[in-house]
Amino acid sequence: MKAIKYIAMSAAAAALTLTSCSESFLDKLPDERTEISNEEMCDKLLITAYPSGNYAWIAELSSDNIMDNNAPHLPSSPNVEQVVTHYNLQPYDRVDEEMYRFEPAKSGTDQDTPDFLWETYYSAIQQASMALDILEEIAAENRANGIGDNGMTEMMKASKGEAHLIRAFCHFILVNVFSQAWKDDNASRNDPGVPYVTKAEDKVLHEYSRETVADTYNHIEADLKEGLAYVSDRNYKMPKWRFNQNAANAFAARFYLYKRNWEKVIEYADKVLGTDPAALPSKLMKYDKFDECTYSDDYAKEWQNPEYFNNIMLMDTHSLIFRHGLGNRFALNGTVVRDLFYHNCPLWDSWVVNPTAYVSGMTFWTGEDYGYCSGKVAEEFEYSDKIAGIGFVHTIKREFNTNELLLERAEAKIMLADYAGALEDMAAYLASNQSFSDSNKVFWGRNNGMAPLTDAIIKSYFANAGNPNCFENWDFVTNMSSSYVIPAEAVPYMNCLNDFRRFETLWDGLRFFDLKRWGIEYEHHYGPENDVIHLAWNDPRRAIEVPQDALAAGMQPSQPTTTTSEDASKHATMLPRTDKYIYFK
Repeated sequence: MKAIKYIAMSAAAAALTLTSCSESFLDKLPDERTEISNEEMCDKLLITAYPSGNYAWIAELSSDNIMDNNAPHLPSSPNVEQVVTHYNLQPYDRVDEEMYRFEPAKSGTDQDTPDFLWETYYSAIQQASMALDILEEIAAENRANGIGDNGMTEMMKASKGEAHLIRAFCHFILVNVFSQAWKDDNASRNDPGVPYVTKAEDKVLHEYSRETVADTYNHIEADLKEGLAYVSDRNYKMPKWRFNQNAANAFAARFYLYKRNWEKVIEYADKVLGTDPAALPSKLMKYDKFDECTYSDDYAKEWQNPEYFNNIMLMDTHSLIFRHGLGNRFALNGTVVRDLFYHNCPLWDSWVVNPTAYVSGMTFWTGEDYGYCSGKVAEEFEYSDKIAGIGFVHTIKREFNTNELLLERAEAKIMLADYAGALEDMAAYLASNQSFSDSNKVFWGRNNGMAPLTDAIIKSYFANAGNPNCFENWDFVTNMSSSYVIPAEAVPYMNCLNDFRRFETLWDGLRFFDLKRWGIEYEHHYGPENDVIHLAWNDPRRAIEVPQDALAAGMQPSQPTTTTSEDASKHATMLPRTDKYIYFK
């Protein structure tokens, strides 16, 4: 058959950012190409079709999980002297300051920036589309020779499913980062989506329309359904690093959660978690694995272990999130830490701190009260020159895991008024978080220091709007859609879910998506003068601005009414970086 030439580059990124009138060398196809001529080579192509970008830091910095250490704040611990202070720290990267202020990111294009995310995700989309074209070429030749099921072998079917899932997933992340949240079929036709690319372009340059959020979601769903129809684990030697069947179902559950199709959330979550409560604990995170851990990379290996059923799909990314979040200006500190795990709660009655945070290595710090970072996002370093101490930073992202999936199912059950079922799932989630070793159970459990989740606790502690992550009502969700209503009896359950999800998804980036899809309003306090940046439910800044090159090429902006301060960058300077970093526990 005719070989198809695969372009080994970030072609889609260039296609979506460069102007059509450019006459540079980028208008020509590069010569370094690999010929893909059979199904085995197509499978190998898909191994490299996963994006290396990581949206976690961009999303965390844009959420309520990060604060400005240079703004007046209380110490993180409520047990020390309560003196308001502020520091004079530098951000790890100047672009962090722009993103924290919800301004277009103009100061950097490296890892953990909107530019890098946009580039690597569209590059992955390009490769997935290329794989689909290759598969169709092979299938056409097979049909002519009477081979396979309509020209498709079992290997080809599995590859087709994987390619559709990669393309759907990448667009799903892009639309949730660079666009407003899904509202409903009608309202989401008023918000710009992201360009949905389904062709492996012959030319580097191409003009793309953003269409609408509704359009983008419809395209995602079409690709998702195709992926679900064909996905298989048959091609995989290491399935946790690719879209295996469980990962496909977990992705479907998350997609339908964001689209508020509650029945489908449960349907796809059940395919992974099952429906037998007795079998559920064996599928969830085990926290007795952390006893032998000391350093951040020890904890990372436990969090990211592909042998654990809990980890449904892992992604190898290029991210410096651990360095961004540890000891710099923008950090998990102050009242943010208190809201997350430094507060009294009947679930850990005798201690002010959630013991799970300590047991699992989520409290790495520099020795100063500049904030905490988690071993779950600690990096792996690949040396290119050990003598010089330089190389590449890898951060393994737990893109899908069973604990977070369980909370998605619980949310769907709440919305269907199945409060007993939601309680059962959230109680199982908490039991997983308290699955310590015997020694830790003794240490943290003395004086009734840990307790199971009960309906009584939900209806007392989580009904009190004065407690962290709890609201008097959830009326703000109706701003998203008149059909999105959370009744009074559901409020304590949603408060509990909100509390659990915020803790579970910390450093994963999903908190930003939750704030957007629920319409929760929040603030960023900035600088020693304590400027307040308030985000209403429909603030255009809830959509991260697309890269400057895309805007220059005429793409519709995400933040059409947002003005950027001309001197925003003068308040920050680039912090010198080093490839060697000392971690503190």
